[in-house]
Amino acid sequence: MQKTNVMRILEQKHIAYEAHSYPHGDGPVDGNTVAELIGRDPARVFKTLVARSASRSCCVFVIPVGKELDLKKAACAAGEKSVAMLHLSELTPTTGYVRGGCSPVGMKKQFPTYIDRSAYTLESVIVSAGKIGFQVELAPSDLAALVQAQFHDLTVEG
Repeated sequence: MQKTNVMRILEQKHIAYEAHSYPHGDGPVDGNTVAELIGRDPARVFKTLVARSASRSCCVFVIPVGKELDLKKAACAAGEKSVAMLHLSELTPTTGYVRGGCSPVGMKKQFPTYIDRSAYTLESVIVSAGKIGFQVELAPSDLAALVQAQFHDLTVEG
């Protein structure tokens, strides 16, 4: 299997992980499909979302693929008045990643990162390995420590 930058960073930091890959075309695949393709429970597969706050800084939110980010809860977690999703055209220049391959690990710059608290109770979580078609599975505590993340309630209820 091809190694991504995310995998190299995890190895450099001596963080245990399991790599997963899935077949894909040129575009991103939705998270529930990714979970199905790698044979994992969608509750353990997390997507990485980048938002810009009212103070113009970027924040990263890592939430289950089947859930929706609650912008009010996200703003509260970040200590901001409001947050709005980063425009797609800004994603690659800001993070170094493309849509569907955005990982909380190894962005161009370390932004404040918040992981949905549902991850806290899981043995492992699966996030993008920084490239479409590749995922990494690791302990949520290891992910949080690596990206200096905090656990918060981030998703829309229901």
